[in-house]
Amino acid sequence: MNKTLLTLTAGVALSAMAAAAEEVRVYNWSDYIDEDLLAKFEQETGIKLIYDVFDSNDVLETKMLAGKSGYDVVVPSGTFLQRQISAGAFQKLDKSKLTNAGNMWDVIEARTNKYDPDNAYSINYMWGTTGLGVNTAQVAEILGEDAPIGSLALIFDPANAEKLAACGIHMLDAADEMIPAALAYLGLNPDSHDVKDIAQAEEVLAAISPYVQKFHSSEYINGLANGDICVAIGWSGDVLQARDRAWEAENGVELAYNAPSEGAMMWFDQMAIPVDAPNPDAAHKFLNFIMDAENMAAASNYVYYANGNKASQPMLEEDVISDPAIYPDEATLENLYTTTPFPPKVQRVVTRTWTKIKSGT
Repeated sequence: MNKTLLTLTAGVALSAMAAAAEEVRVYNWSDYIDEDLLAKFEQETGIKLIYDVFDSNDVLETKMLAGKSGYDVVVPSGTFLQRQISAGAFQKLDKSKLTNAGNMWDVIEARTNKYDPDNAYSINYMWGTTGLGVNTAQVAEILGEDAPIGSLALIFDPANAEKLAACGIHMLDAADEMIPAALAYLGLNPDSHDVKDIAQAEEVLAAISPYVQKFHSSEYINGLANGDICVAIGWSGDVLQARDRAWEAENGVELAYNAPSEGAMMWFDQMAIPVDAPNPDAAHKFLNFIMDAENMAAASNYVYYANGNKASQPMLEEDVISDPAIYPDEATLENLYTTTPFPPKVQRVVTRTWTKIKSGT
């Protein structure tokens, strides 16, 4: 190869590397960010942002554990993050590149420490609870004004579920959330890894499975907003998004969100960098951008979820920071629980159990 060709080849290679360095790939939950923020990141940094979405931790985990996902930033929930850290799927954060780290909320970091010791691998993006989204008028029409809209009995009692099937029930396609919810309903430890307890939870869920229109982790948003379903067990911010969409559409649908009286799961969605991220430097720039108080406030104001950024709170809209469904009061916080990953053998039982529940077999 002559020198001219060698120089040209090297130049092309360097140009390709430079182009790659100016791109960051993010994999986040669907309906989970203000798209204006994505444009703002590109404008401020000059880095091209490729943004893809998923609606299930299982989908993300499959990509992560297979390796070479091609993503620079991903957003697993706490229990999945913990399992993926153990599997070596993530790299430790370079805190020297995260100049906005001081904005984070120590109260939330103390809780996410359970999944990510010293918060070495991740930052909190959003957190919230799993509870009941209710079309109050439809439910009252079917079950009466004293319907237990603040209790899991609303759908876990087969007598109620059978009646509500007429107006539509959706449930998260998330075994790691629904089985703990059934355990809480039974008065058992929602973080139990005892297969005997899981069998009891299966009985609860199998009994109402025929009345569940769909197991899905995002379609219930539009279903509630449009009045196509009357009850969903889902994530707090999703239900509140549905409530606001209905209000904006002026379609007469009135929705309420309640953290169940039996206890509700407190979950955390964490931003982390895969161990084989193509562009970890750009990934750190994206995380630092998200940790900016103004940007994080804009994200919460858009999606109606609480975030782990204390400095953002003065910039949150009043109907976000003052809504107890988003930022729960102390009494509700005390009634929230967290869970830990199932050990591999128990996880296999849970996976089989969930498949049976959804298929009705």
